[in-house]
Amino acid sequence: MKLRELMTQRVETCHPRDSITKAAKLMQAEDVGMIPICEGDKVVGCLTDRDIVLNIIANERDVNNAVCQDAMTSDVITGSPDMSANEAADLMARQKIRRLPIVENDRLIGICAIGDLAVISIHENEAGYALSEISEGAKSVL
Repeated sequence: MKLRELMTQRVETCHPRDSITKAAKLMQAEDVGMIPICEGDKVVGCLTDRDIVLNIIANERDVNNAVCQDAMTSDVITGSPDMSANEAADLMARQKIRRLPIVENDRLIGICAIGDLAVISIHENEAGYALSEISEGAKSVL
């Protein structure tokens, strides 16, 4: 199955100069942990809830004045809509990412998350493999 069939097509985005608060409120409203940062339809970064915590809050930056580009990851790994679920799982595992922006003709057209790969039972192995590779080396804090 191709990512075009599995990906989430309706994706909320922010601009690099949008406030961190706007991005966090979008994450809350959409119940997601990552917002693509775009200039027009072109992905220029990704902002995760973890990026906000580590790059803004932990560094004691003023959250009221912080913008997305202050915390985003600008080296974005993307996939194509014609990738198979297996190819996406392998890429996500190698890059240790849980969410993959899907780009076609330099335009954001969707997001594929680990959960999207696991929704259809035939892809549970791919999703499980990717998650185990992403989580490898993670240590419990308990």
